[in-house]
Amino acid sequence: MQLRRISQFALLLPMALVACLPAMAQDTTARRGRKYKAPPTTSHIEVTVVKKFNGKPISNAAVVFSSALDGKDEGNLEVKTDPDGKAVIDVIPTGSTVRVQVIATGFATFADEYLVNEPNRQIAVSMLRPQEQVSSYQNNEGKTADRKPGVQEPIRPTTPTTKPATPPPTPQTTSPQSPDASDTTPKQ
Repeated sequence: MQLRRISQFALLLPMALVACLPAMAQDTTARRGRKYKAPPTTSHIEVTVVKKFNGKPISNAAVVFSSALDGKDEGNLEVKTDPDGKAVIDVIPTGSTVRVQVIATGFATFADEYLVNEPNRQIAVSMLRPQEQVSSYQNNEGKTADRKPGVQEPIRPTTPTTKPATPPPTPQTTSPQSPDASDTTPKQ
């Protein structure tokens, strides 16, 4: 009989524990864990990069986005333009200040800051050829650069500036003098 009571108790105990679990689980979840915070709303930004002199799109140009929200730096992202000259990004928070920098081979770098307050923003960038360096000694405004785009090699003269070394003079061969010739050198 005693064995029968133990087996009944063994069956009732797990059922009682299962019945109490939902009540205990509600209390523990209220005290633990993090409160869910929704991510900020983001804006859809589309940058179109074209050549200024003919309006054709520039493909494979690097568009760098540097965003700051409430004075806090949010980081940098780089996107390449497609064959239509467009770079699209959807992760910039609405209300942030965005610095857009465009780098393309053979063109001067473009950079400007924009305040993104709307959900969609279209930015058009017209790229210029490199210009002469600004100088306080002469007016270079509107002049194109003398250097071609790409890696610049220093200009080296084509003619050698030093003369080639002359070969050393060859010693003159003299025939041995005869002993009866007048010799003015003293003998030892």
